[in-house]
Amino acid sequence: MDKNIFILGLAICLIGFSQCDTLNQVAQGGSTSSSSSSSSAGGGQSVSSTEISSGIKQALNQGLQASIQQLSAKDGFLGNAAVKILLPPEVQKVESALRSVGLGNLADNLVTNMNRAAEAAVSEAAPIFVNSLSQLTIKDATNILLSGQKDAATSFFKRTTSDQLTEKFSPVVSSNLGKFNVSKYWTDLTSAYNALPMATNKINTDLNAYVTQKAIDGLFVQVASEELKIRENIGGSRSTTLLQKVFGYADKESE
Repeated sequence: MDKNIFILGLAICLIGFSQCDTLNQVAQGGSTSSSSSSSSAGGGQSVSSTEISSGIKQALNQGLQASIQQLSAKDGFLGNAAVKILLPPEVQKVESALRSVGLGNLADNLVTNMNRAAEAAVSEAAPIFVNSLSQLTIKDATNILLSGQKDAATSFFKRTTSDQLTEKFSPVVSSNLGKFNVSKYWTDLTSAYNALPMATNKINTDLNAYVTQKAIDGLFVQVASEELKIRENIGGSRSTTLLQKVFGYADKESE
């Protein structure tokens, strides 16, 4: 860079502080078209807006892949109390009555196979999240990183993918409900209950919509758990240099 131009630029910087970051980028050969770097107290490193965006995408991808892998495995839903799909609320209210007349196995079979259907369906989530990641802006990434909310990334995905997930999951859940005989178990259970003298209110639940929503809810619960691991570096979850740098910067900013 021409020495005289730099001196002139420095004088302008001293007069108008808002130009300092731009000058710093020019002096280092950086582009003026991107957001300015933010200084990290950890070793004097700087974290650029591009690194923040890449770091957030990397963290989200890591969390999503782990969540999908865990939930799509056998007992991914059924064996996880945080996401296990229970009987619909109206059935829970009469579950004791069903068990008192020997229908407990119907309830158990229904719960088991609803969760099996969700486990089979959740693997379909990956392409939807990949599409959502591609729409993540630098502003989104910065807000996610520095919002102070431990589930900011999960909230972003809820906002940008819930409708798509419902549309994608619904036919997959429906198919798997049939595969695991859930419809049969549901018909057996509801028919048996509705035939009881005590059954004043007939059960009439859209089981496909119920399981679909519960599968989506469970997925977001797991994603939030994975996000928390990265934010707090639980078990060394910041497994790359970029994650360590970006989230280390976020740690210092929150102090």
